[in-house]
Amino acid sequence: MHEIKPGQSIDLLKELHILTRDGKMNQDSRRKLKQVYHLYQFIEPLLQEIKQSHQDIQLVDHGAGKSYLGFILYDLFFKTLNDASRIYGIETRDDLVKHSQELASRLNFPGMSFLNLSVEQSIASETLPAKVNVVTALHACNTATDDAIRFALKKNAQFIVLVPCCQAEVAAVLRKNKGKDLAKNVLTELWRHPIHTREFGSHITNVLRCLQLEAHGYQVTVTELVGWEHSMKNELIIANFKNLPCNRPTERLKEMLQTLGLEEMNGRFFTRM
Repeated sequence: MHEIKPGQSIDLLKELHILTRDGKMNQDSRRKLKQVYHLYQFIEPLLQEIKQSHQDIQLVDHGAGKSYLGFILYDLFFKTLNDASRIYGIETRDDLVKHSQELASRLNFPGMSFLNLSVEQSIASETLPAKVNVVTALHACNTATDDAIRFALKKNAQFIVLVPCCQAEVAAVLRKNKGKDLAKNVLTELWRHPIHTREFGSHITNVLRCLQLEAHGYQVTVTELVGWEHSMKNELIIANFKNLPCNRPTERLKEMLQTLGLEEMNGRFFTRM
């Protein structure tokens, strides 16, 4: 059991099916636990930075699903804070919300809240704080990642941690406009073939998201989330608000949308504050 971090709840690991009911760990579970800890290594320094400024941490996990990430973060970091720090799991599937609420109660994790809300509802909801420190969205499919970005911008989040997934919308627009754009722009060769349309659409979606965040003053780091097993989507985007100059990334974002024939998506990437 040497792989398990000190202070980690064995009961939680059993509930997450990392450990069997008799406390055993097979090879697949061992790999899963290492992957969870790898993700934690990216987020823990951000939490430490907030604590160094003597703030309570308000973290919102959008598209939380079974709140796998939230429970691990709470168990490894939040449960010993003894302050007003809180993790909020936002999820639209009521059965998952209820399951997480019951699990938090069983584990005596009082600093966790689970809310059945859409993004629009979560922005306006009085059950969430006006200012949020960290917003996470891991494997939030297609536009759900963009919804999380919009929420984070509205809440003036210091840190945004994203692992995007299943990005189909930009590819669909590229596909729709392919015929008329082919003749006038050699760059359309990048997505002329259907498999390239899908792959390039996914890639350009994340490029546009990074420019969007930079256009709001964030410093953006893009890296690989090594070995995360649940998806082939392995890109990790971490944004840190630094109040950086916004003009150049704003112009680059606008130019990128125009160059690729994606002007109809201006409303998605130019988020109103």
